[in-house]
Amino acid sequence: MEQFESADGPPVEALRAVFDVHETRTDGERLVYYGESLVPEQMLVREVWPAFRQAGYEVQAQTTGFGGTDVVVAEPISTGVDGIPWKNVALFVATIVSTLFVGAVGWYYVPLSDLTANPLLALQAWPFTAAVLGVLSVHELGHYLMGKYHGVNVSLPYLIPFIFPFGTLGAIIRMRGQMPDRKALFDIGVAGPLAGLAATIVVTVIGLSLEPMTVPAWAFSSSSDVIIFNNPPLLDAIATILGRPTEYPDPRTVVHPVVIGGWVGMFFTVLNLLPVGQLDGGHMVRAMLGERQESLAAAVPLVLFGIAGYLHYVRGLGINESVGLWFFWGLLSTFIAYNGPADPVDETPLGTGRIAVGLFTFALGAACFLLVPIQVIPG
Repeated sequence: MEQFESADGPPVEALRAVFDVHETRTDGERLVYYGESLVPEQMLVREVWPAFRQAGYEVQAQTTGFGGTDVVVAEPISTGVDGIPWKNVALFVATIVSTLFVGAVGWYYVPLSDLTANPLLALQAWPFTAAVLGVLSVHELGHYLMGKYHGVNVSLPYLIPFIFPFGTLGAIIRMRGQMPDRKALFDIGVAGPLAGLAATIVVTVIGLSLEPMTVPAWAFSSSSDVIIFNNPPLLDAIATILGRPTEYPDPRTVVHPVVIGGWVGMFFTVLNLLPVGQLDGGHMVRAMLGERQESLAAAVPLVLFGIAGYLHYVRGLGINESVGLWFFWGLLSTFIAYNGPADPVDETPLGTGRIAVGLFTFALGAACFLLVPIQVIPG
């Protein structure tokens, strides 16, 4: 391949202080250095990263440690959106459609036959769609904006369309490149839950202020299963402050579907704050505790399996009464624990201010937690 050396490129002299460069090659916009590392791999990245970062490059290293050829890769930092993000747009549109459909059928009681005959009837569920997508999008945009603030390459949110009961499985963003330090890791991790909870509170207040819905007779007398969404403590607290009920004496009267958007925000906050893997809680605890986060993450599946066992064997609840939910997340957290949070280049511990914000965020998450959030009652 072509030999490459440029005064406008990465600071090669900083690299040579800890890496004996034998050859430099180009691979598109990437620069690949072959040679022999003079220090361990983690120290190599830590030593050269600031200079490369200042020059506008991400740097990664792979060392053999046995006298073989070591490799350092420098790639220009990209923090912008190149062109139209068609995948993000397509998923966003698909999730609007799925939440409108689910909202119309499941929460606005539009008969499926009517909806099939006239799909535009789904538009009456727009408040439900706006509430659900609002809390999820604000959550992910919190991550996105904080990532941009710290110069970390993060993607726009990817919304995930689904079916019942909400029409979506949530949203994610992708983080690429090196994480500068624990402060950046913490700020990016905590921004999502805090922004999402702020949106959740707003949506819940709006939903509780709207007039309740009346369940039509045909839906009320249906023999299909009934899904009960129990109130987390935060939702009950908001309702108490507003002096608004969340249940009515007449079982045919239910809260406005916008309240479900607030419930979704609280439920997803609890799941995202689990201190494991690439979840928000995993990033936050990694920043707060350093590598000790791994010990806490290893205990998360055991706790979730324990909750499932307690609900089933002590309280006598069935798999459709949140037993299956916590067992599933116990299995999932077991797998994602092996793909841990991002490792920051700079391991300088956080200050007391960020630690306090982290504890406050986990306390808010605890106010959204329920042992039995969902129950499916046979019709």
